[in-house]
Amino acid sequence: MEKVVSAPAPHVVTAKPIIVCEQVCKDYVTGAVKVRALDNVTLEIGQGEFVAIMGASGSGKSTFMNMVGALDTPTSGTISINGSNIAAMTSDELAELRNETIGFVFQQFNLLARTTALDNVKLPLLYASDKPDDIEERAEDALKTVGLGDRMDHMSSQLSGGQQQRVAIARALVNEPKIILADEPTGALDTHTSGEIMDLFTHLNESGITIVLVTHEPDIADYARRQIHFRDGHVVEDRRR
Repeated sequence: MEKVVSAPAPHVVTAKPIIVCEQVCKDYVTGAVKVRALDNVTLEIGQGEFVAIMGASGSGKSTFMNMVGALDTPTSGTISINGSNIAAMTSDELAELRNETIGFVFQQFNLLARTTALDNVKLPLLYASDKPDDIEERAEDALKTVGLGDRMDHMSSQLSGGQQQRVAIARALVNEPKIILADEPTGALDTHTSGEIMDLFTHLNESGITIVLVTHEPDIADYARRQIHFRDGHVVEDRRR
């Protein structure tokens, strides 16, 4: 089914890169078999970019997102996020980086079903190393930002798929991250709702947040100003518009 694509966001990039990958390799070993999921990947993503990561299943795009999200470390090479080399960080420092610098949005929303939208959005703040005093207010503001100011007390199970994804985006926003990593965020949504969610990402990017989006859908990737294509662990195309 064809999705309706609106005009992409202006290309807002500062001189300082926020994600730096240098000769990154990632190997997975199962028994006697070694698979190289990333092979000598070198690239930079600047603060304020809107980037789509594309490629077939097994191309390395999901492994790349796990690396950039500090969920895994490279076998060799270096990845720096906001100036910090993730391989040199302790587990506590990595957890803090993930909670305070990076917001995650997933295809299946990953909300607590019998919990209100507001309480779902509060979760990252409750796990913060330095809990803010205004948790309730910040969670409410995040839900208002995504257009759910009138759904705060609804259980996740009472919300539509598009509304659940908005809650997930609000949860990603609540700690005011510099980067949002979105893994197939429209994969479980219909055409119209997908367009609404991508318009929301466009708005967030215009506010200065770096968006890195994994998708296999060219029309969704067209919202981004830069498209990076992976194949067999290599970057085979890096195109800006």
